[in-house]
Amino acid sequence: MSLIIFTDLDGTLLDHETYSWGPAQPALDELKRRDIPLIMASSKTAAEIAPLRTKAGFDHCPAIVENGAGILPAGDFSGEHDAAAYGVIRDALAKTTAALREKFAGFGDMTISEIAASTGLDEESAALAARRAFSEPGTWIGSDEEREKFINELEQLGVTGRYGGRYLTLSLGGTKAGRMNEIIQLLDLSNPYRVALGDAPNDVEMLQNADRGFIIANAHGKQIPELAGENDGSVTRTELAGPAGWNDAVLSILSQRTTTIGA
Repeated sequence: MSLIIFTDLDGTLLDHETYSWGPAQPALDELKRRDIPLIMASSKTAAEIAPLRTKAGFDHCPAIVENGAGILPAGDFSGEHDAAAYGVIRDALAKTTAALREKFAGFGDMTISEIAASTGLDEESAALAARRAFSEPGTWIGSDEEREKFINELEQLGVTGRYGGRYLTLSLGGTKAGRMNEIIQLLDLSNPYRVALGDAPNDVEMLQNADRGFIIANAHGKQIPELAGENDGSVTRTELAGPAGWNDAVLSILSQRTTTIGA
């Protein structure tokens, strides 16, 4: 049976503060040595993920972008996509109740400098984060009740809202979990053993859709509630945070599956 790894980025493979994967390098090297596909699955844009994927050495693998709203094909170095879906989302935002709309600040409402300040990215990276094609992340300053009303209004307009570790993200549908089988078909894998790693509520479906899930410790964001898989051992929480926890989790699964396996 082949093995495939699906991983969130911010707070999981990438450190929450520095955006470095340094402590995870041993596991990344082992995945490359064994030719095991690593599928980056993030709220980041294709323009952000493309250079990260190149630097990590996994250009031969597709990636899940903008929280599952789109896919970055293998070998695509540009990250350029038709932004029609993004236009639909921005039009829907304009139709919501003004008192609710003003409590949501999407990336499309921010300058590059404001995106950089919100995310902790440098301005060059923030400019890549602003190149939305499929979704609109943003900050919410209203109450939980108001947020639900806002999401309900958007749903009436065909837009879904999902709350992750930092942002409320709007899209026309599609989830990380929903893209998993599509990726497996793209890679022509037959019933692979699916491993997923994530740290935020928007990773829950991906974790539950995997054969083995790892919740990466992250004290900075909204926490993942206890999942059913934690009772039978199919979902495990790491002790270490970010890329250090990611490294331990991936090496542990590889140590259990010593046969060299890949696509």
